[in-house]
Amino acid sequence: MDLIHVVGVLIVIGVVLWLINAFIPMARSIKSILNVVVVVSVVLWLLNGFGFLHSLSRYHMRA
Repeated sequence: MDLIHVVGVLIVIGVVLWLINAFIPMARSIKSILNVVVVVSVVLWLLNGFGFLHSLSRYHMRA
């Protein structure tokens, strides 16, 4: 993954999220849930893109 690609995607996601928060009328709780979902999705995308999620698949829970 190119660093320029990552920065571009983060800027686009940030601007879109800001536009949604600023101009679409929603309840504050729904905006908070939307923000959390977007942030968690972006973090998981970044971890997957840099290969950290692949290394976590080696660990298994024992019952």
